[in-house]
Amino acid sequence: MKILLLSCSTGGGHNSCARYIEEELKSNNIDCEFKDFYDIVNEKAKNISEKIYLKSLGNEGKIFKNIYKMGELYSKTGIKSPVYLVNKIHKKKLYNYIKNNNIDLVITTHLFPALTLTSINKDKDYNNIHFLFVATDYEPCPFMEEAKPDYFITNKGLEEKFNKKKISTDKLLTTGIPVSTRFIKQAKNIRKDLNVNNETLILIMLGSMGFGSIDTVITELLKQENTKICVVCGTNKNLFDRLNSIKNQNLIVLGFVSNVNDLIYSSDIVLSKPGGLSSTEIASIRKPLLHIFPIPGIETYNTKFFNKRNMNLICNNKEEIISNCKYLLQNKDKQKEIISNQEKYINCNSAKNLVDFIKNNY
Repeated sequence: MKILLLSCSTGGGHNSCARYIEEELKSNNIDCEFKDFYDIVNEKAKNISEKIYLKSLGNEGKIFKNIYKMGELYSKTGIKSPVYLVNKIHKKKLYNYIKNNNIDLVITTHLFPALTLTSINKDKDYNNIHFLFVATDYEPCPFMEEAKPDYFITNKGLEEKFNKKKISTDKLLTTGIPVSTRFIKQAKNIRKDLNVNNETLILIMLGSMGFGSIDTVITELLKQENTKICVVCGTNKNLFDRLNSIKNQNLIVLGFVSNVNDLIYSSDIVLSKPGGLSSTEIASIRKPLLHIFPIPGIETYNTKFFNKRNMNLICNNKEEIISNCKYLLQNKDKQKEIISNQEKYINCNSAKNLVDFIKNNY
């Protein structure tokens, strides 16, 4: 069996999730490869889609919020979406790649290739392609109902949301958003490497692109006694340079990192932008979590999913980030409650369970 993993570079979570599945498949000696969807169908469109996505995050995500709301409203009309029609154009190139490379199963962590695969399977001139669609957030996104995979991979507790989009429960595999076994179980304590001894360590994760104005928050949190703060800026060099200019021995500023699991494991509490995958990573390692700076739309839903199940604290503004952080640091019972609920609702064997399902069914 050979498996193709497809993603798109609009936010790091889609790619990371696909990489986790790839890692788990390879650890089970299953032949697989990861490809960016646009590298197969249209390399020029790859840069364009990345630029559009980044521009939509301007003005603290208000543009993205409006686009997302429009998508939700359009999705309710039941009319075939422009998103489907645009991705339908790529079906010949994707189909030829799959056939020429003897692919038996496709797993996509992004809507765009899922819609292209759906259009292939609707065309009588093509053979049917088996594919799975991994939903990387805690809410089905607009137009997801237009995708027709063998199964949607999602988290328990979202069945009703999918049903409202006319996706039946028997099409849901609720093993959770996949995070590899290695990421969770091989995370190690690197506090000494960070020069953290007996201090409390606050980890701040701002997504792969370093989203959110955290400067004033950090300045205030640095006033806490016996506390160090580690900030992961991702690819946001401007933020990296600004924070480094603070020149405080209790502030650790990092750029794009490859050992985020070690950082989570080594921290006492985590402040994170509520991406679906990053939230799952933190909860899988079982850490007290504060959600900050959601990109309006899908990440707001992620925050609500976690909060409804008491797996986080919500911070709607900078004042709440500071006050909730102080509260959580002082309240060990609340920390234990959050971790207990993460254990209840977030599957730390998500990628393994998905691979077991594939082995048994494909």
